[in-house]
Amino acid sequence: MTRAHASKADPMSPDDINENHKVLGRQVWRVIPYALRYPRRLIAGFIGNACARIVDLVPFVAIGWAVDYFTSNTLVGPGIVQDAVNAISDDPAIGYGFMIFLGFAMLAVFQGISEYSWQTLGYKIQHDLRMDATRSLISMEASYYDMRQTGQIMSVLSSDVNQLEDVVSDSSTSIIRIIFTFLTAFVILASMSLKLAGVLFGPILFIIPCVYWFSTRVQRKYRKQRESTGDIHAVLENLISGISVVQAYNAQTWEADRVARESGSYRDQAMGASRDRNRFLPMIYVIAGVAFGLLVTAGGWLASQGEISTGELVTFLLISTRMTMPMFIFGILINQLQRGEAAARRVFAAIDLEPTITDAEGAIELEEGITSVEFNEVHFTYPNTTIKVLSGISFKAEGGDFLGVMGHTGAGKTTILKLLMRYYVPDSGDVLINGRSINDYTLDSVRDKIGFVSQEPFLFYGTVRDNVKYNQEATEDELQVALKLAGSWDFVQELEDKLDTMVGDRGAKLSGGQRARVSLARALLKQPSLLILDEASSALDAETERRIQENLIASGSDRATIAVAHRLSTIRNANEILSMVDGAVVERGTHDSLVEAGGVYASQWTIQTGDMAGLSDAED
Repeated sequence: MTRAHASKADPMSPDDINENHKVLGRQVWRVIPYALRYPRRLIAGFIGNACARIVDLVPFVAIGWAVDYFTSNTLVGPGIVQDAVNAISDDPAIGYGFMIFLGFAMLAVFQGISEYSWQTLGYKIQHDLRMDATRSLISMEASYYDMRQTGQIMSVLSSDVNQLEDVVSDSSTSIIRIIFTFLTAFVILASMSLKLAGVLFGPILFIIPCVYWFSTRVQRKYRKQRESTGDIHAVLENLISGISVVQAYNAQTWEADRVARESGSYRDQAMGASRDRNRFLPMIYVIAGVAFGLLVTAGGWLASQGEISTGELVTFLLISTRMTMPMFIFGILINQLQRGEAAARRVFAAIDLEPTITDAEGAIELEEGITSVEFNEVHFTYPNTTIKVLSGISFKAEGGDFLGVMGHTGAGKTTILKLLMRYYVPDSGDVLINGRSINDYTLDSVRDKIGFVSQEPFLFYGTVRDNVKYNQEATEDELQVALKLAGSWDFVQELEDKLDTMVGDRGAKLSGGQRARVSLARALLKQPSLLILDEASSALDAETERRIQENLIASGSDRATIAVAHRLSTIRNANEILSMVDGAVVERGTHDSLVEAGGVYASQWTIQTGDMAGLSDAED
């Protein structure tokens, strides 16, 4: 385990400029192992598409044979074809017509199999990619998200993953279509006239430098376009989440301008990519035009020399027109792969994330409850900063103890709790659980014994019941006990649907105090041996806070409680109170001893209780 917080790959980091000179990049091909998880769909899609491309050309061959029959009144084609024509009808025209119909019927069957197989394969891969990226992201330590925008991450999990699904369902079929159409066409046409096949396919080789030119120009623009998509999501997510603040400050126009800037960046990148794309596609048509023009000229000359029949020339011309679509698809394919490469870099960067705070080798489960918590000369500095947040913090709390922590904003109070939850790792010093380093235990087993209530209680979209039971099994009686201890039972009973009342996005339908109490009930339902409260009662009135404290004291004789608070009435009854200034403990003791000492704690107590006269006397 290391203290570094930079991941090996970050979906929100700038692209590697060395990749800009790759024709197609390499990240998009990493979807192949995901496809191999579903071999039956992969094989069915491949064979179905290949067969569809082959039978797609059969009608044109049959038309050529029919033309030769009409002009010479003689059956043409391999012996097996002539036997089949005779077996179908005494009139060869009907036989050739049935062959054409059969070709289209088989095309419909094989194309249907191909489309279904590739589309369902794409959906399965999309799901697997999203789940792998999600698992990687939620395994990252909480500090990973401190400097990252939610909208950027959501863009990776939604639009980027969807883009890769398009690569599988559309681009894969396009690749197979192009390969088998050209191979089948070349085999058929070369068997008729190798010279004319060379005339048709020779100019197509000039597509290769066109592809290189397009790919190396447009790849970076597509990557910037994907990044701009994430920026738009981030701005919109912030806007919607903070709509009440936006309206309170009449900032609608300012926010609209901010969205316009991000959307404009996306527009400019998209227009630049579109400009290059629309320079590339005409090159394909020019090359196709040259090839088909030469085919008509050379084909007519060879026919006049008797080297090919009229029917064979017709087949050449029909198949050449059929190849127009694959050539057009080729241009679209390169475009899709470029988009897919940009999306793949971000998706697989998320999948490749590795948390920096993990279980140490040989870590054991914390089977028993937490009977003691100790900090021993702990120092800590947040990553990418130079200001020390904690300087030599030491304290100990045992089962049944109530430890209070107070101090000005930025004193380091909440950081102590984050180290206990192992969101961060200390620079030096030890955090001990039951006398052993916290690193000796597995992360999950330690957190399973802790009930945590943050200073900004977070409720998920759902019901009150869903939020209290969050990831826990509980009976109705256990729910009721937890709600009563948290002072929530009475107001929940007054809600329209009681426990089944929807709380809205982030608990928006509840007041701040109600959200705090539901969050506390969620922590108490775990029956934790250590309860951590980070300004958990800041939204509560004094009477509600007093009743909750009485409930907690009465119900948790063996439970240790560590509470961070600005409002000192919250920690007045603590067994010990730590008074912090600039990351250091400057005094400690009980409420009465600290008030009597006349230090930082006494000053804050006097201000909060309104005894300014007492404060003046103390200063004198």
